[in-house]
Amino acid sequence: MSLERQSPVIIITGTPGTGKSTHAQLLANESPVPLQHINISDWVKEKGLYEDYDPEWQTYNVDEDKLLDELEPLASAGGVILDWHTCEAFPERWADLVVVLRCDHSRLWDRLEQRGYSLKKIQENNEAEIMQVVLDEARSSYAAEIVVELNSESTEDLEANVARIVEWIKAWRRDRGLEAN
Repeated sequence: MSLERQSPVIIITGTPGTGKSTHAQLLANESPVPLQHINISDWVKEKGLYEDYDPEWQTYNVDEDKLLDELEPLASAGGVILDWHTCEAFPERWADLVVVLRCDHSRLWDRLEQRGYSLKKIQENNEAEIMQVVLDEARSSYAAEIVVELNSESTEDLEANVARIVEWIKAWRRDRGLEAN
């Protein structure tokens, strides 16, 4: 009996404010197979998978070893969407698809302001988006054929992106001789 996963592991990544969690939740709702959406930032807080809190950046410093130990059984089984602003921490063997969401920096600035981010944090994230830091990280960490860059600026983009990923899931299952349900 094959131990191959019945459902894929999808990483949705991008600069904060690009729509990762919105995409991941809609995808979990519309997927032809059950997928568990794991918002890594929330998980880290809920499960205490951090070393400390950085008040200047208003963020938790993640204990990556603890995080990966916690995620290993889930990723090995498949059927998860990992939603985080970085992806290089996840082992290459986990990922079937890496979606990097991109957003125009002026629109991103507005989104981060609405979240109440500090000016320093907005500037840093905007610079990261302009310099395509997350995209470069994904491209250097995973095989080129599984990394997809998608625009995330509107509701239309969101719906089209999720529909595209749903079609990818169906093809992924067909390629493995699995029913698409």
